[in-house]
Amino acid sequence: MKKILILSFLSFAIHAQAQTQTPLSVDWQKIQAQARGQTVYFNAWGGSEVTNAYIDWAAKEVKSRYGVALRHVKVTDTADVVKRVQTEMAAGRVKNGSVDLIWLNGENFGHLKNANLLYGPWAETLPNWGAVDLNKPVRSDFSVPTDGLESPWGTAQLTFIADKKTTVMPPHSAKEWLQFAKANPGRTSYPKPPDFHGTTFLKQLLIELTPNPVLLQQPVNAAVFKTATAPLWDFLDQLHPLQWREGKAFPASAAAMHRMLADGVLRLSLTFNPNEAANLIASFQLPASAYSFGFTAGTLGNVHFVAIPINAKAKAGAQVVANFLLSPEAQARKADISVWGDGSVLDVAKLPAALQASFAKKVPGALLVSVPLLAEPHASWVDALEAEWLKRYGSN
Repeated sequence: MKKILILSFLSFAIHAQAQTQTPLSVDWQKIQAQARGQTVYFNAWGGSEVTNAYIDWAAKEVKSRYGVALRHVKVTDTADVVKRVQTEMAAGRVKNGSVDLIWLNGENFGHLKNANLLYGPWAETLPNWGAVDLNKPVRSDFSVPTDGLESPWGTAQLTFIADKKTTVMPPHSAKEWLQFAKANPGRTSYPKPPDFHGTTFLKQLLIELTPNPVLLQQPVNAAVFKTATAPLWDFLDQLHPLQWREGKAFPASAAAMHRMLADGVLRLSLTFNPNEAANLIASFQLPASAYSFGFTAGTLGNVHFVAIPINAKAKAGAQVVANFLLSPEAQARKADISVWGDGSVLDVAKLPAALQASFAKKVPGALLVSVPLLAEPHASWVDALEAEWLKRYGSN
């Protein structure tokens, strides 16, 4: 029966894909022909078993369907990939580079785009672009226009995690977070910036505390930065003495916070995947009583993308992989909580009803209510924010 259901789903997904695609253009047929036999070195964060397993699955699919070999180059920091591309181009390696496809967003995209190190535009020519949800921020990345230089892959939103057995009433704003820390001394913290989740938490606080959040959508300058961030530093000066180890040490990552939550050291953890708590419950890394929540006024969210460096060797193969990752079948599998649980970038309403249902499944532990999505500050704020945080608190 299970096999029958799987085959039915695949047949249906392929049918759905066909419904949402325009006929293949002559150019796309040429790209597919060029891609066959190419090897695509996909540089992507390798710190998650579920993500790695999903990429392994995608590699098998693009190999069997399109004859493209997909190699996952597991990285810990995408900034290192950006530096590698910059180094290769500076050394005159303008073609046959070592990177064919990059999983990125935000400041890393901004750095590559500003230095003209991205191939394209190509993203909106992909056959599966027609099913993309244009109401999501798929054409800007941290307020920087994508201009077709990167293809959306998934969505993410800052989400908090607690345990019902110890935390019945979680905080729903920055102000309540501080009150919670006062009531639970030593039981809150956040990853140390420039860890991605730590910096994301800082941006969340900044959006809520700054007098004029609109200014965060513009490139940062010294005068605006000083005024906009003053309430944030005042908030952190109050919060840190109440934190785990009195704010003199910080967890290394969100994964470390999850373990500390499971061990009862912390009362709150955080993630950028609204389904991650459900995944952690399923893998027995968090208790079944764990749950997700957001702030009432909203939490920071964005779209993550894949891009092709200008000196990539397998540009055609990279586009074929990106198009497959954007397909309804691949997006539905990625959204499945038992696989990854990453949010889709497709307009689910354009898909047949049965496939819509597969995107809408919710499981215990996941974020079950809709939390408003707050836009990312302009990418230039990240470096400035991290530098000032390290200057003030980095010695701890």
